[in-house]
Amino acid sequence: MADISTQVPAPPPTWVEHLAKTGLVAKGVVYCLVGALAFMAAFELGSTSTQEAGKIGIFQFILEQPFGKWLLGLVALGLLCYTLWRFIQAFYDTKSKGSDTKGTAMRLRYIFSGLVYGALAYLAARLALGSGSQTGSGDSRETIARELLQQPFGQWLVGILGAGTILAGLYQIYYGYSDKYKKNVRGPGLKEDLEEKMIRAGKVGYMARGIVWLIIGYMFLQAALHANAQEAGGSSSAFSFLESAAYGSYLLGAVALGLICYGVFMFMRAKYKPLYT
Repeated sequence: MADISTQVPAPPPTWVEHLAKTGLVAKGVVYCLVGALAFMAAFELGSTSTQEAGKIGIFQFILEQPFGKWLLGLVALGLLCYTLWRFIQAFYDTKSKGSDTKGTAMRLRYIFSGLVYGALAYLAARLALGSGSQTGSGDSRETIARELLQQPFGQWLVGILGAGTILAGLYQIYYGYSDKYKKNVRGPGLKEDLEEKMIRAGKVGYMARGIVWLIIGYMFLQAALHANAQEAGGSSSAFSFLESAAYGSYLLGAVALGLICYGVFMFMRAKYKPLYT
């Protein structure tokens, strides 16, 4: 009989685990702040607008606090750690996903996640060092849409990106709702009540995140249909979209609380969840 230990992924080196935990904490900080500012914008607390609730907006918010440059620098470093961890997962296959179609797709998802958070780390670092625009130089997704529309078959490219974002949003909602997600949360050594708290926080968080991605994807499709890059947008634009709907304040408030739950889930995952499962 084959040794069962050969079927279980080996724990990562200590430095990789520290890298992952630092990255997850930084990601949790970002999502908690995004959710908190979006909630404040929903109910007009503290003169906060939805434009200030996007990731660029929260970097500016951190920068304006006492010792803001140092705090933002720490966030940038944490996001860089998250980026490196995602690349390690992808290229060294630390979760034993394999090289078949499903495994390759999962490893490509890790690479994409690493690229996204690497870009955020770069932006946060530039702002912390004082070399970035105070306004964030506009919406990055609008810039992407504009660049794509200038290419051959540009409307198709933007449309494909929008459709892909919608599919990613649907997957986030499914991942949060499904039993598969619950199995991935559970791990050895966790108390049952702690598992349930993680499950609830993660479920609400993933679904809220998926809703935001669905709206972002919809806006990309509108930009493609009308060949107008200004119709594309990121999370701040998605928050504005929600706020403008019927009962918009309550919808935005609910999604904002979900994003805070996602941030809390990142904190809990960093502290309790085995990172090699």
